[in-house]
Amino acid sequence: MNQDILNKVRAVFEDHFGRSPAVLAYAPGRVEVLGNHTDYNEGFVLSAAINYGTCFAGAFSADDTCHLVAGDLDEECRFKLPQITPARHMSWANYVKGVLAGLQKRGAVTTGFEGVFLGDVPLGAGLSSSAALEMCSGLALSSLYGVALSPIELAKIGQTAEHEYAGVKCGLLDQISSLYGKPDALVMSDFRSLAVESVPLGEEACFLVCNTEVKHALVESEYNERRERCEQAARFFASVLPHPVQALRDVTWDEWQAWQERMDPVVARRAAHVVGENTRVLRGKELLARHDLDAFGRLMFESHESSRVQFENSCPELDLLVNAAHAIPGALGARLSGGGFGGSVVVLVRASNAKRVSGELAEAYAATFGHRCKNMVIRPSAGARLLE
Repeated sequence: MNQDILNKVRAVFEDHFGRSPAVLAYAPGRVEVLGNHTDYNEGFVLSAAINYGTCFAGAFSADDTCHLVAGDLDEECRFKLPQITPARHMSWANYVKGVLAGLQKRGAVTTGFEGVFLGDVPLGAGLSSSAALEMCSGLALSSLYGVALSPIELAKIGQTAEHEYAGVKCGLLDQISSLYGKPDALVMSDFRSLAVESVPLGEEACFLVCNTEVKHALVESEYNERRERCEQAARFFASVLPHPVQALRDVTWDEWQAWQERMDPVVARRAAHVVGENTRVLRGKELLARHDLDAFGRLMFESHESSRVQFENSCPELDLLVNAAHAIPGALGARLSGGGFGGSVVVLVRASNAKRVSGELAEAYAATFGHRCKNMVIRPSAGARLLE
């Protein structure tokens, strides 16, 4: 966690409200390492909480008014309880409003609050600044209002906020990753059982996140369409396979191959990506147990090719970076991370090679697009937590 962010959020709160905050919480963004669009298909994902995040400072107000300040944007939102309706103009407020609405269903949320948040997760980079905001505000406000929640309950509140207030039919990946992160380890999530475990990555490994700055707003993208295609595929397999199929997680690669010619071609391609990704995640966990970073990296390259061809959620900027990584010694694997349609590429490297590989990738990007991509060294880090 960046100590400067914590100091700044406290200072902005004191400047706006003339007192110290009663609660402070921090939540990191996340990087999706392997397992793309598998979460809402009840599958498997390997992800990591990252060393960039968001802080939230809060305290009760004097009445039923809620006063929320976005420190990064220098914007403010006010609303009165008990009605919590989505904001029409300041969309950033909906992530906190949706979380507060979830808490309202579980406890006595009648007094208003004063809150400030800010962070250093780059917007539009596919690192889930939204989940970081949901989880840090959720931790702070649940503590303030005395609403006891398990991590999974808090994750579900964040997901519901995305669905009902932000208009994105996301899975639980972003919220779980933010909550369950551990230093130098990946988060292995089973999105059927919601079992979560830590998979050691080792101190020698880290990631580069190469931000193309191609902005993608999932609400306006084809994210929801991809989810609908996956649901169509699951219904098809449920009608033809001799065993129960609740989601694409229940379909094997052999079954997809046997039936894909009977499917709508687009639906078949979308399903191929998800079924293949589940297989790669389970294999990746085995490889990390053997400390085989090179083979794990090859799975990341395979994952991106599936995204490019089968799921069609890549773009030229992402593809260029992955292709460049193929040719750079020390870049062990690379793939798009997150919803796709822009954002970032995640590259697996050994820490000793990070600076050199980052520079070569930035130069390759500039040679085609005229400017260097913004690269960050990412280390898997601790998850969300109350600070005071």
